[in-house]
Amino acid sequence: MLKEFKAFAMRGNVVDMAVGIIIGAAFGAIVKSLVDDVIMPPIGMLLGNVDFSNLFAVLKDGASITAPYASLAEAKKAGAVTINYGLFINSVISFLIVAFAVFMLIKNLNRLKKDEVPTAPATKECPFCASNIAIKATRCAHCTSELP
Repeated sequence: MLKEFKAFAMRGNVVDMAVGIIIGAAFGAIVKSLVDDVIMPPIGMLLGNVDFSNLFAVLKDGASITAPYASLAEAKKAGAVTINYGLFINSVISFLIVAFAVFMLIKNLNRLKKDEVPTAPATKECPFCASNIAIKATRCAHCTSELP
């Protein structure tokens, strides 16, 4: 059983998939940091110093402290039930950046692929009996008709 597992784990596509997942997770962390730390602060500043990670709606007040809460962390600490739409906006922007990056990667990989040159056909159809014959044939081997 160990030999089978080793053969399975060392197959090229399994190893490639594992590397892809690891790199994808690291890329996701980079994009999350890009959105949270680079893109959202200027957007928030343009919209009047809004911190998107602190945009939330209180559904139910916490047991220890009642609303209003200065931040999402304070609301969670109080035990309030919240809808965190600011974090959702950050997640949507992160997804769009990742999707765009993957799109650009696939687009460039497809451009780098060599265009396959179509090969010339090796056979043609006899106009009299509709059978396949060699391109250079001057007479059909099936119906013996002379070809144009």
